[in-house]
Amino acid sequence: MNPNCARCGKIVYPTEKVNCLDKFWHKSCFHCETCKMTLNMKNYKGYEKKPYCNAHYPKQSFTMVADTPENLRLKQQSELQSQIRYKEEFEKNKGKGFSVVADTPELQRIKKTQDQISNIKYHEEFERSRMGPSPSEGSEPERRNSQESGGYRRAEQQQQHHSQPGATVYQQQQQPPPSQSYGYKEPAPASSQRNAPAGGGKRFRAVYDYNAADEDEVSFQDGDTIINVQQIDDGWMYGTVERTGDTGMLPANYVEAI
Repeated sequence: MNPNCARCGKIVYPTEKVNCLDKFWHKSCFHCETCKMTLNMKNYKGYEKKPYCNAHYPKQSFTMVADTPENLRLKQQSELQSQIRYKEEFEKNKGKGFSVVADTPELQRIKKTQDQISNIKYHEEFERSRMGPSPSEGSEPERRNSQESGGYRRAEQQQQHHSQPGATVYQQQQQPPPSQSYGYKEPAPASSQRNAPAGGGKRFRAVYDYNAADEDEVSFQDGDTIINVQQIDDGWMYGTVERTGDTGMLPANYVEAI
């Protein structure tokens, strides 16, 4: 007995019968449910026992899972197991100071390269220690000692130069003559100008000769008395040289209190 077509309901004869999706179809009735394109056994796609073409095949969408008591219990159990596993890993690695790193081929290559570099550096240090220090390395301490001794001698010469009375005359001869000004005097830079304090102060005696290096400073010789001295900061004072009557800034380490 011949079956009926699932599309049109008419009898399907063996010469035109298509058996698919648990149903029988005429060849002309086996087409897409949406665009009516005729299909065959190679290009059809079945959905709910109905044929579709590739373009109109229904897209399956995921449905939400209801938060049933059973699902909530499984979720809570999974979280507890995750926390237990995390605490076990933490206690196991606590105090080691590092975390477990996967031993990938790239890490193995880097480790091998570092080992080779370490071996090369070790052999270089070993050969250098066996051969002794090179000439440049051996001369380095001597050069440092010579520089330190030269600096000490220069500091000693400068101290003797300040303590000798004739050094002042030599310095005055070496200084260039002041430039002549024709009614115009260039103002001093703002950084070199210092504010003078009010009058009144202590008396000091010069222990070294000093030549003024700026317009607001005063020159004096060893033994001069400086009056009306005011402290500006840790390194400078302001006062008047009693012998010359000049008033200005003077270094604090060149005088002593009377």
